[in-house]
Amino acid sequence: MTRLTALNPEEVSGKTKDLFNAVQEKLGVIPNMMRTMGNSPAVLEGYLNLSGALSHGKLSAKTGELIALAVSESNSCDYCLAAHTFIGEKLVKADPAVLKAARSGNSADAKTEAILQLAKTLISKNGLVNDEDVNKAKNAGISDAEIAETVAHTALNVLTNYFNNLANTEIDFPAVAELQN
Repeated sequence: MTRLTALNPEEVSGKTKDLFNAVQEKLGVIPNMMRTMGNSPAVLEGYLNLSGALSHGKLSAKTGELIALAVSESNSCDYCLAAHTFIGEKLVKADPAVLKAARSGNSADAKTEAILQLAKTLISKNGLVNDEDVNKAKNAGISDAEIAETVAHTALNVLTNYFNNLANTEIDFPAVAELQN
């Protein structure tokens, strides 16, 4: 059972209504996570603004989705795993095997794998990485801008993971099976 209410878009007003309208226009739907974030227009607007800003960064949309999957797996967020698997397959057209590998921080592309490993390291060390961690990323060809964006993507997904885990948001995307170790 959900712990926070997903608002009905037909029953909201003010800033929440404006944000819901923008989401509806862009996505054609208002996912349950955003409907739930709408309880605080500041939270929803902050999420949308950071997500929007990162969409214009150095890292591709595909890489952003792969980071989301790596972080969501680390944080056991079933909602985000379902959402980002769906987005990865349908919107960025990533191969399902690539998406599944990203959950463990793996990629056939060495630079992408280094980015995913950096994201996983940020999570496992609560952001307290060391020189070796950063140098490993740089030695893999990741620029300072890409490192900064990896941190931002990781933080954005920590926000959504924690939010959805706390809210127990009803999953409105196809469910994703647990990884088999």
